[in-house]
Amino acid sequence: MTTRPAGAGIGRRVLDGLRACWAWVAPRLRRGLTFWRRSIQARVVVSTVVLSAVVISGVGWILLQQTRDGLLRHRVELVLGEVDAEVTDAEVRLEAASGREVNASGQQQRDLVDPIIERGDSRGYAVVLAGPEGADRPLRTGGGEYTSGLDLVSIPASLEEHFDAPSRATAWTYTEIVRTRGTGADARTTREPGIVVGSQVQLPSDGQTYTLYFLFPLTEEQETLSLVTRALLTAAGLLLALVAGLTWLVTRQVVSPIRMARRVAERLAAGRLQERLQVSGEDDIARLAYSFNQMATSLQRQIRQLEELSWVQRRFVSDVSHELRTPLTTVRMASDVLHDARAAFDPATARSAELMQAELDRFENLLVDLLEISRFDAGAAVLATENVNLGDLVRRVVDAARPLADQRGIRVRVEEPTEAVRADVDVRRIERIVRNLVTNAIDHAMADDPTEAVLVRLASDDESAAITVRDHGVGLAPGEASMVFNRFWRSDPARTRTSGGTGLGLAIAQEDAHLHGGWLQAWGRTGQGAQFRLTVPRHAGGTLRHSPLPLVPDDAASSDAAVVVGDVVPAPQEER
Repeated sequence: MTTRPAGAGIGRRVLDGLRACWAWVAPRLRRGLTFWRRSIQARVVVSTVVLSAVVISGVGWILLQQTRDGLLRHRVELVLGEVDAEVTDAEVRLEAASGREVNASGQQQRDLVDPIIERGDSRGYAVVLAGPEGADRPLRTGGGEYTSGLDLVSIPASLEEHFDAPSRATAWTYTEIVRTRGTGADARTTREPGIVVGSQVQLPSDGQTYTLYFLFPLTEEQETLSLVTRALLTAAGLLLALVAGLTWLVTRQVVSPIRMARRVAERLAAGRLQERLQVSGEDDIARLAYSFNQMATSLQRQIRQLEELSWVQRRFVSDVSHELRTPLTTVRMASDVLHDARAAFDPATARSAELMQAELDRFENLLVDLLEISRFDAGAAVLATENVNLGDLVRRVVDAARPLADQRGIRVRVEEPTEAVRADVDVRRIERIVRNLVTNAIDHAMADDPTEAVLVRLASDDESAAITVRDHGVGLAPGEASMVFNRFWRSDPARTRTSGGTGLGLAIAQEDAHLHGGWLQAWGRTGQGAQFRLTVPRHAGGTLRHSPLPLVPDDAASSDAAVVVGDVVPAPQEER
C-alpha cells in the first residue's frame, strides 16, 4: 500500500484555492473592464482624479521639503547660538580656575562638564566631553564624561575625525541619538533624530584641548512635520474628493444627453421613427438635440417616401405581371399555331415563327420570375419542406442540364459522399437554386476543355448541408463582387445568355436560401472562375454556424485578387 506525500495534498489544496479565487475574481474583472470600456464618464473621472493626485502629490512633496528645511534651518540656528553661549560660559569658568589642586586636570573636567550636563538634562540635550586631543583613546571605548544613559555611537565618526587636532572650528551634523533608559531587565533603547555640535576648549590645568559635543534632539521638529504631513494628506484627500465630485457632475451634464441620444438612436434603428430627443435650453447640447431631431424627422419622411415608392413598385410589378398573363396566353396560342404550321411557310417566315416561339418562352419565364420576386417583396413566400436526399435532387438537375452542357462541350461532374445528404427543404426552391447555379456555371465555363469541368459537390454534418458549384470561366472581378446577386445583373453585358436566363435567377436564389435560413455565397477570381456555395440547415428552423464545404475551392491559387461575396443570415463567425 502506497501513501501519498503530505506535500502533494497541500499543493492540491492550494491549487484548488487559487482556482476558486480566480473563478470569483475573473467575472468581476471582466465586468469591471467592460464598464471601463463603455463608460466615458468613469474614464474621465478616474483620469482627472489620477492627474490631480499626481499634481497634488508633487506640490505636497515640495511643501513638505520646504517646511522640513525651514524647521531644520531654524533649529540649527538656535542650537549653534546655544552652543556658543555654553562654550563661552565654560571658557570664562576655566579662566577663573586656579589649577593648583591635586589632580587639577580631572577636577577641571568635572567642573567644566557637570554644569553643562545639568543644564542639558533640564533643557533636553545631551553633552559629551572627549579628549584630550591626540590621545590614543577613541571616544567609543568609553573615554570622557557624558550624560547618563547616552550611547556614544550617537556621535558620528566623521565629526569625531574633524576634531582630531587642536584649534578646530565649531562643526555640526545630523545624527541619530541613541539612549538607554532604565536598568537591568527594564532597560530599553530609544532612537531619535538629532543634531550634534562639536566645539573645542582648553583646560588651564594641563594645557590640552578637549572637545565638547552637544546632542540636541529633533523631536519637536519631527512632530511638527508629522502634523503638517497629516494636514496636507487630509487636505489632499478632501480636494481629490471634491475634484472627483465636480468632474462627475460636469461629465454627467455632458454624458446624460449623449446617453439619451444613444437610446433614441437605438429606438430609431429598431423602427420607432417617431422617437425624438427632449430639447431644453439653448446651449450646444440643446442645439445638438435640435439638429438630431431634425435629422430624425428628415429620415422618417424619406423612409416613408421610400416605403411608399417601394410599395408602389411592388404593386406595379405584381399588377403588370398578372395583367400580362392574359394577353400573353393569347399571343402564346397564336404563336403555337404559327410554330406548328411553319413547315408550310417560306424559310424566312418559318425562322421568324421559331424566334417568336423562343422569345415568348423567355418572356413567359421572365413573367414567372417577376411574380416570384413580387411574392418575396410582399413577404408572401412560404416554405413547403420535406426531408429529401439532396444527391437525388442534384443529379436530376444535372441530367436536365446535360443537353445544354453537351451543346457547349462542357463536362459536368458530381461529387457526393457515400452517405446520403438529407435535409428538410422546399424541393421546388432548392431545385431552382441548383438549376440556376449549374446553368450559370455552364454559361461561363471554358468550352471544349475536359480538364475544366463544372464540378458540383455535396457534403453534410450534424447541423447543415452544403452544395458547391465550381466553374473555370471568366470569374468575378473585385468591382463586381457587390453586384453578383443584384437583379438583372450580368458579369459581361456583351455576353449572350446561352440558357435564356432572365437576369433574376441569382436574386431569386438568394431569397430562396434566406427563406430556408441558409446562406448563398460566392467566391470569384478573375481568370480562374467562380464557386457558389449553398448552405442550409439539415432540420427546419435550425441555425447555421458553419458550412461543411469550404467557400474557397481547393484548386484556387493564393492571390490578393480573390473576392468573396454574398451575405449570411444570420452572420456568425463562419469556418472556411
